Amino acid sequence: MKVLLVVTNHDQLGNTGKKTGWYLPEVAHPYDVFKKAGHDIVFVSPRGGKAPLDPGSYEAFKDDPVCKALLEDKTVMSQLDNTKSPSQVNASEFKVIFYAGGHGPMFDLPQCDAIGKLGAQIYQSGGIVSAVCHGTVGLIPIRLDNGDSILKGQTVTSFTNAEEEAVKLMEAMPFPLETRLKEYGAKFVGMDNFAPNVQVSGRIVTGQNPASATPTAESILKQLR
Repeated sequence: MKVLLVVTNHDQLGNTGKKTGWYLPEVAHPYDVFKKAGHDIVFVSPRGGKAPLDPGSYEAFKDDPVCKALLEDKTVMSQLDNTKSPSQVNASEFKVIFYAGGHGPMFDLPQCDAIGKLGAQIYQSGGIVSAVCHGTVGLIPIRLDNGDSILKGQTVTSFTNAEEEAVKLMEAMPFPLETRLKEYGAKFVGMDNFAPNVQVSGRIVTGQNPASATPTAESILKQLR
């Protein structure tokens, strides 16, 4: 079985002058869970090509054994430097689409209708749509055949407004993610700052923050059984 793992192409953290990208444990830990379960992983990004690693996440997690293993895997890192573009992906091959977080996705995934269409196709074919942390922003462009947002009436989570304030990056964001998800009709459930939190709403599985990356992936596997 194949998992489509969505990462960002964006590397600028708003107007802070700092770099961003995909968040290391939010790729490494789900990748590890999926791979050990025997699933193939394909990386896709809005533009294809290089998906930048958030340097702050590298510094924070480079000694984490799972993260270290991903960084040392030349095949995987090459795939992240040469991600598929949406036009190169056939949605019918995938049972899961998983959006990794990091602040980068906040800037390119909300407008990416092409990946949104892949998510809609996978979901409407009986697959799972899943995300962790800021990756939940990838659900915003997913429209179902009836015209509704995939978020309408669903229980989801993401990096919360309180967590964004805690890391002092709310002003750098194009919008507050928690607030936007609610505007799209989602029922938002946030827990304590930086504590694990996974929400399962039918075939939509979301995690709140980096600590939620592994349990989110594990919850996806339970859905597949």
